[in-house]
Amino acid sequence: MFAVLSLDMGAAMKTLVLTLDLIGTFVFALSGAAAGVRRRLDLFGVLVLSFVAANSGGIVRDLLIGATPPAAISDWRYLVVSLAAGLTIFFWHPTVQRLRTPVLVFDAAGLALFCVAGAQKALVFGLEPEMAALLGMLTGIGGGVARDVLLSEVPAVMRSDVYAVAALAGAIVVVLGDALALPTAPTACAGAALCFMLRMAAIRYDWHLPVARGHGPREEEESDRDRGR
Repeated sequence: MFAVLSLDMGAAMKTLVLTLDLIGTFVFALSGAAAGVRRRLDLFGVLVLSFVAANSGGIVRDLLIGATPPAAISDWRYLVVSLAAGLTIFFWHPTVQRLRTPVLVFDAAGLALFCVAGAQKALVFGLEPEMAALLGMLTGIGGGVARDVLLSEVPAVMRSDVYAVAALAGAIVVVLGDALALPTAPTACAGAALCFMLRMAAIRYDWHLPVARGHGPREEEESDRDRGR
């Protein structure tokens, strides 16, 4: 009986992680495709960027925990979801652009889903709690970093934005819930909710992490002028 119950719990955990992963994949693929359209990439470029933004974090996570081949390249559903999101943005971009606020909400939701799914999967593979939390954060931010690098931009998470911190907070909730033997689904919902609320509050109130003094845009421009004299 206990063996059957354990098997059911394992299957439920895998289903939860897969569901969170696929929903997050679609959301982040939308953001990657939108960035590609803004930079006037062709259809192939937009689809590549949508796949990269949606799956880079998960691929890195799976490689680090030994879940090979990574789900993003072994499960056809990840590719289909990514391409569907890319095509949606490519052909209906003017409509989506008018929905700027909903897109930001979807992005925050994707971050929340990915950080929770990443932490859950890391725990399933037996990682220590601290590393599971970090991998949850990496799963959430990895796609955005890869997207910005491909577009020759400084990644948004490196520019004092409350983005990675929100993902880390959500992943920590999942890890703490596992350490306290709390029910998995409510813990995942709580972690996702915390991440989502932090991200939306950062957008609403323009929260930023502190930056070093004397190195803002104005100081950099003045320094460049001084070197040119």
